[in-house]
Amino acid sequence: MDQVAVITGAGSGIGRAVAVELLEAGYRVVLAGRREDKLRETAASGGTALVVPTDVTDADSVRNLFARVRTEYGRVDLLFNNAGLNIPGHVGDLSLEKWQHVINVNLTGSFLCAQEAFNAMRSQDPQGGRIINNGSISAHSPRPYSPAYTASKHAITGLTKSISLDGRQYNIACGQIDIGNALTELAARMVDGVPQANGELAPEPVFDVKHVAAAVRNMAALPLDTNVLFMTIMANAMPFVGRG
Repeated sequence: MDQVAVITGAGSGIGRAVAVELLEAGYRVVLAGRREDKLRETAASGGTALVVPTDVTDADSVRNLFARVRTEYGRVDLLFNNAGLNIPGHVGDLSLEKWQHVINVNLTGSFLCAQEAFNAMRSQDPQGGRIINNGSISAHSPRPYSPAYTASKHAITGLTKSISLDGRQYNIACGQIDIGNALTELAARMVDGVPQANGELAPEPVFDVKHVAAAVRNMAALPLDTNVLFMTIMANAMPFVGRG
């Protein structure tokens, strides 16, 4: 295995779990994120890892990330576009500043990273690669008080489809994984109770984040003439399918 994977938001949660999975599989993994100390904790799990502190909302920072990748490894085979955040707020009260911050990280950051990865993949020899965007259950249906996050994840779906279409002629595959209630530090509150559509607080089932990592690994392992365009992985009993 000599494939090179770039993971954004690799310092914690889903990003860290996927990074560890790919490192164990023998990928050379580039760990991108804002907090260098957290990235180094991920890198300490073993394998061939390159730590590159990155602000995905800054075009120069993203260009530097992919320049480092090409300098160190010569190519990009996989981008897991994972960096993201949520700032809860009622649609009537969420400030423009908070709205823009979520959109800048979740959507513009994903675009900037995808664009750099795309250009690397179409210019390298052999040509091609795979981009996997981290969507969300919110790409299908919102939670209460999540207008910015939900809008950004709906937009990620459009970005995924556009990259998939534009990438065909360059042997670039693009898919999306929509995750519901994987147990990470951010999702731990679901065990105690989160707002429901009827206004109540209720606990929700969660599942081990290692299964997300395995799913991403399986998507990445496919030949480039095959693509999982959309995958939904979720806690089986979470209130998503049907009416609760």
